[in-house]
Amino acid sequence: MARKQNEIDAAAWLRGLPKAELHLHLEGTIKPETLVELSQRHDKEPLTLGTAQALYEYENFLGFLQSFKAVTERLRWPEDYELITYNMIRDLASQGVVHAEVYISFGIIYYWKKTDVEPYVEAIERARIRGEKDFGVTLLWIVDAVRHFGVEEGAKVFRKAAEMKALYPSFVGIGIGGDEARGPASQFRDLYKEAQRAGLRLTAHAGESVGPESIWAAINIGAERIGHALSAQSDPELLGVLAERQIPLELNVTSNIKTGCCTSFDEHPLKHYFDSGLMVTLNSDDPPMFGSNLLGEYLLAHERYGFTFDQLRELAANAVEASFLDPTRKLALLQRVEQYVEP
Repeated sequence: MARKQNEIDAAAWLRGLPKAELHLHLEGTIKPETLVELSQRHDKEPLTLGTAQALYEYENFLGFLQSFKAVTERLRWPEDYELITYNMIRDLASQGVVHAEVYISFGIIYYWKKTDVEPYVEAIERARIRGEKDFGVTLLWIVDAVRHFGVEEGAKVFRKAAEMKALYPSFVGIGIGGDEARGPASQFRDLYKEAQRAGLRLTAHAGESVGPESIWAAINIGAERIGHALSAQSDPELLGVLAERQIPLELNVTSNIKTGCCTSFDEHPLKHYFDSGLMVTLNSDDPPMFGSNLLGEYLLAHERYGFTFDQLRELAANAVEASFLDPTRKLALLQRVEQYVEP
């Protein structure tokens, strides 16, 4: 007989719940301890754990972008990417994550490193294959174009993503991240059409740090999933469209609080979106940068927002349904979620 909800250890139950992560940046999974290891490889004066931890501190969204840059600057060689990919998969497995769709920023490689992406792709693929074998977590890649680097730089990223898709089945999608104010989604309309013709699935960060017009623009250029969608709460018409079309939303609660894009946990629209029938998924974005991970986000939904275990199971099913997995794998994971009762 199943135990009553108040008799279940929520953290243990949620750890056992098969979960999918749809909004996770590879470069944002670097923990301070790994950053120290990278610094020892590359810096004349390596970071201590304390100085590494200080790089994860910021006060607002622009400060977060600067911290993100400071951390990712230590990613110099393909072997560094292989290290952080394997570490990421191991950490996902420890949380009960069974599938992840992870953003990798070709824009950073092109724009900051000014080098070819192919050796880096080979490195993360080695780690992906090894990680799946060791931990049973499947992984798909979504290439992230940094929108504020401009359309010309974005075009390089989009076209390289199409090339990688032809070579590696794990490369399934493309999206735009970065500063929405300096890179409106509408500028990328033609690139999205080109990517769709190449068979890439389409995502977009939208409504994280600017208003609902950014979400409208993302929908209008063909985004199949929307990352953040925080500002949709101020536009009833948009909420209606999102509910009617069941466009999956990649919500990142702790991320939105830590970056200052949302003023408080009480103001976050997670529960409102869910109760309004929107296709909500929970995600962690850049876990070490925000002091949370996917398991922590599910626990937050339960403890702060009052999601029942049945509703948490529904969130997990939403993420699998919204994934870019093939139908056979998707159905198998959905069955695992639906049949999950207790740890």
